Amino acid sequence: MAAAPETKTVHSPALTYFSMLSLLSLCPPFVILLSANATLSCLLKYSMLLGLRWYTMVHADGSVAQTWNYLKQHGLQGFIDIWPRPTAIAWKIIFVYGAFEAALQLLLPGKRVEGPISPTGNRPVYKANGMAAYFVTLVTYISLWWFEIFNPTVVYDHLGEIYSALIFGSLIFCVFLYIKGHVAPSSTDSGSSGNFIIDFYWGMELYPRIGKNFDIKVFTNCRFGMMSWAVLAVTYCIKQYELNGKVSDSMLVNTTLMLVYVTKFFWWEAGYWNTMDIAHDRAGFYICWGCLVWVPSVYTSPGMYLVNHPVNLGMQLALYILVAGVLCIYINYDCDRQRQEFRRTNGKCKIWGKAPSKIEATYTTTSGETKTSLLLTSGWWGLARHFHYVPEILAAFFWTVPALFNHFLPYFYVVFLTILLFDRAKRDDDRCRSKYGKYWKLYCNKVPYKIIPGIY
Repeated sequence: MAAAPETKTVHSPALTYFSMLSLLSLCPPFVILLSANATLSCLLKYSMLLGLRWYTMVHADGSVAQTWNYLKQHGLQGFIDIWPRPTAIAWKIIFVYGAFEAALQLLLPGKRVEGPISPTGNRPVYKANGMAAYFVTLVTYISLWWFEIFNPTVVYDHLGEIYSALIFGSLIFCVFLYIKGHVAPSSTDSGSSGNFIIDFYWGMELYPRIGKNFDIKVFTNCRFGMMSWAVLAVTYCIKQYELNGKVSDSMLVNTTLMLVYVTKFFWWEAGYWNTMDIAHDRAGFYICWGCLVWVPSVYTSPGMYLVNHPVNLGMQLALYILVAGVLCIYINYDCDRQRQEFRRTNGKCKIWGKAPSKIEATYTTTSGETKTSLLLTSGWWGLARHFHYVPEILAAFFWTVPALFNHFLPYFYVVFLTILLFDRAKRDDDRCRSKYGKYWKLYCNKVPYKIIPGIY
């Protein structure tokens, strides 16, 4: 029998429902408002052709206050006027990109990797070819520009239309996932909570697939969402170059750090398949719409802002920011590497030159089978239970700070990421407390801080 999604929530039921409904209704228009403050003036041309008024960064100077004043003055009609309509070229760009990434996911060779055992005892199998897909994608994209086959600035010039198409297309895709979860689930790790809102928001299936080999969450989270982050970072850089005849040092620092981070992600992609996003969160609006829309629109927003607002940092400051950002990304990677190596060797490895400190915890699956897990309590994981979130937030700050502090908008992603990761830490703690019981209490006694050592 299919397993129903967990209905126990981290927050109160009323707050949970309010949060879900708010995100379902407010995230789509926010993407457009964010883009309206950060896209190039050339988008106005396409908006005028479509009979729209596209409120751009040039028009509002990246100012949230100016956008607010405009909406306050013009009301709902003003918002309708600045909302870009999906166009044929936007759909074409999305389709070609999505089809290309899907083909790479299916066709490129890769090592066979097993995911963690699911609550119902299933173990998903993946093909680890993310780094190859990442390399092929960037080389292809840059080569198309270099040989003047396709100009990436076309993507930027139609960015509002692309986001609008993604918003609606991804909502339809989430409906597809909801229906598939009801009529054709891919495994026993699926089922309904009996509540449409919860099922649509959190998802019906843990590991939805099309056929045997095409994993939907790997596609939405990794190959579409994270890959688009790198593609758009390069796009912004090229657009600034074509506008100004050069790329500012602030844009170079931003783009370099983003690409280092995404490169780290694909290098470690097999480890990502053991995280909450893949192993615990089901495929619904929360994860899939977020990766298809929120990642390319919000995560890339500091670079989007810099296109029209180049900053001259100077060699010394640029190098300081770059080194600090790379260091944070490395620490974030090393945290994940430590835990992955610890799990791979079943605790028989060295952590910071010593045998790791650990707790052996037993738990029972939903099928009644008893399993054992090892909880790492040394190295980075001895500092705090979710210490790896600290360098991740700091890395985001360092690839945003080249924009300096004239406007808040570029820093929205840093604020959002902080809230997201603190909430994720709470959800993970609650899940582990429920799963491991007394062993988790012992673990918390040994590693008392949740995220920030000595503080929280």
